[in-house]
Amino acid sequence: MSQSVERALRILPALAGGPASLGDVAEELGVHKSTALRLLRTLHAHGFVYRQADGRYRLGARLFELAAEAVEGLDVRGIAHPHLVELARATGHTVHLALHQDDEVLYVDKVDSRRPVRMYSRIGRPVALTVAAVAKVLLADLPEAEREGLAARIEYPAYTPRSTPDAAAFLRELALVREQGWAADLGGHEESVNCVAAPVRGPDGRAVAALSVSAPAVVAGAEGLLGLLPLVLRTADTISREYSGSAPEEEAPRD
Repeated sequence: MSQSVERALRILPALAGGPASLGDVAEELGVHKSTALRLLRTLHAHGFVYRQADGRYRLGARLFELAAEAVEGLDVRGIAHPHLVELARATGHTVHLALHQDDEVLYVDKVDSRRPVRMYSRIGRPVALTVAAVAKVLLADLPEAEREGLAARIEYPAYTPRSTPDAAAFLRELALVREQGWAADLGGHEESVNCVAAPVRGPDGRAVAALSVSAPAVVAGAEGLLGLLPLVLRTADTISREYSGSAPEEEAPRD
């Protein structure tokens, strides 16, 4: 990779935490101020960074436009969104849609609960791989060799006493999810939060996304949330059919 391109790319995450001065950017990159200024000017010219009145730099509007366009370009998100809205309306809880990219599972859509107590999560942020229900649904669908390789290289943070402790336990959990066709996180990431998830499948039957319903335990205990599983599975199946272009059998045209 070009050294200039690499340095320019390093500027963007450096500014993600907030505005920074020329000196701060130069120090972060380990370069002279003149080099940092040249890179910032190039990024500014293309709208990726913006120079404020106080001389500090922040991320530019063009970067956010591209991010929004990229998310909108994920076809499954556009197809799924109306169903996520309906699922949130029917359950009263927070609904997420997530995708698997490289070694991360990311939220790409979210419909908030109408209740005063809401889930803290953000579109575009990775989820906790070893405990999140959406992650388990997507990773369980990987071929065996890929599942084992992933399990061996990731870490297993002890978020709560219910968190997955190690690779062996993780692989057993994924095997169960693969067999039953859904996953749950009952206090594994946060003791006060429960979640159930189901896969959205493409024409080849592989999971292309995962949707989930999440709620604080004070609103919906484990038993109550698991009671919503049939609705979650039906919603995932509906989205799968629309994404794959296949209508339910009862709606199939007759001779």
